[in-house]
Amino acid sequence: MATIKQTLDELLTADGALCAAIVDSNSGMMLGSAGSGVDLEVAAAGNTEVMRAKMKVMRALGLNDVIEDILITLGKQYHIIRPSSRKEGVFIYYVLDKARSNLAMARRKAQDVDKDLSF
Repeated sequence: MATIKQTLDELLTADGALCAAIVDSNSGMMLGSAGSGVDLEVAAAGNTEVMRAKMKVMRALGLNDVIEDILITLGKQYHIIRPSSRKEGVFIYYVLDKARSNLAMARRKAQDVDKDLSF
């Protein structure tokens, strides 16, 4: 099992990783963050709204499924939002430089660290 800090440090080892945070989607508050390149306080609150909106749409559509991750592709960055499988209401927010990262590897890293995350 890994602590929040260890999880964030591991995420930042990926090529092109800029920053990461563990966020409580009930409050929009960060449980931990690391790196730079994005105002993580603002991002945590904003991406909480993204998570809530997607969950609302899934309920409205009657989808009986789970979100593995949400990918936002910008011109220069990838933003990955991954709900934690370890604790309901928590998600990983992960930002990568698009030119220096491998999206498939980054998604896999987020999945792997989530499995070991402890609270």
